[in-house]
Amino acid sequence: MDDKDTSRLEAFSDGVFAVAITLLVLTIKVDSPAKLLDDAALRLELLRQWPMLLAFATSFFSIGIMWLNHHRLFKHIKHTDTGLLFINLVLLFIIVFVPIPTALLAEYFIHSDQHVAAILYSGTFLAMACCMNLLWRYASYRGRLLGKEPDPHAVMAISRQYMFGPLLYLIAFGLAWINTPASIIVNLLLALLFAAPGLPPLPLRLTSVFRKNHVDEQKQ
Repeated sequence: MDDKDTSRLEAFSDGVFAVAITLLVLTIKVDSPAKLLDDAALRLELLRQWPMLLAFATSFFSIGIMWLNHHRLFKHIKHTDTGLLFINLVLLFIIVFVPIPTALLAEYFIHSDQHVAAILYSGTFLAMACCMNLLWRYASYRGRLLGKEPDPHAVMAISRQYMFGPLLYLIAFGLAWINTPASIIVNLLLALLFAAPGLPPLPLRLTSVFRKNHVDEQKQ
């Protein structure tokens, strides 16, 4: 079994992810209870908060799924060097910055003629996707920071899944310049998309199915 020397990096990263995802709660603001005189007023207030709740949900799932993917990568990354540590540090810097554009977006979401908040928000996720991609490419290049016997199918599946990640987030970033709601929805959908584990190439999946069917036939 490979010795793993990324434990400190993973522990520190988990702590930063936890702090960032907790700080998102501070973006949710409700008026003083004294202003909410009855149920009707409370319902109106909750309805008024929907942009804030949408921004919170998008950021929460984006950070959470980024943590999930970070965890997946470090099942294969067994070693560190200065370059990997620095890239990971930049990634964590972006992660912990997310609550700021989230708070701005919640304030400016309903102003259809103002796009700076949405541009900053989508730009943050674009930078995050690029940095995560760079982290994996750096570690997996010629398998230099992976284990002694990495699973080639799993490595290929991750590489294929990450191939178009920055391009997809670039589309969301472009939408932020013209349509804020569409950009946020695309960011949320991309987060959910990358929650799914990467699939191996089609030929490998077909081969796996063929072998399974062959084994089942032999058992009969």
